[in-house]
Amino acid sequence: MPFVWKDYGGKPLYHEARLIMNTKLLIERAREAQSPIFYVLHTETTGPRSVEQPLWKIVDPVAPAPEDFLIIKYHADSFHETDLHMLLCNNGVEGLVICGIQTDYCVDTTVKRAYSYGYKVELASDCTSTFNSDELTAEQIIRHHHHLLQQFASILPSSQVVFKA
Repeated sequence: MPFVWKDYGGKPLYHEARLIMNTKLLIERAREAQSPIFYVLHTETTGPRSVEQPLWKIVDPVAPAPEDFLIIKYHADSFHETDLHMLLCNNGVEGLVICGIQTDYCVDTTVKRAYSYGYKVELASDCTSTFNSDELTAEQIIRHHHHLLQQFASILPSSQVVFKA
């Protein structure tokens, strides 16, 4: 959704091309390690962010494969009112590598919730992004949230992430 928001009058995503490239490489490494991949899509019940609408779709370079898990969520917290925790448990997942958009909303909330469930959490620092706000630049927002999230996750560049099957 955020990747095309600018095409519909929204703000551009900070370092969008870099985010897509790094996330694509991270996904490829996860697939090579045969680690399960879970996509969580923020969705609204109606409007342009509802299922199958323009602002809902995942861009091709990072699109899910048929074997990946797809979770639809309606809240910033990827665990709230979804099957994510159950699916992770059923697949023996004990650690999560989190990436996504927006660092200051969904990413922040999901990292904290994953930590509270006892997962070992790694945040791929170059695979998160957000938009400028009226008060702060996206770069400032990301830096601030990564600093705060150090209490809940290891913050590391995607090149340092090691996947286990």
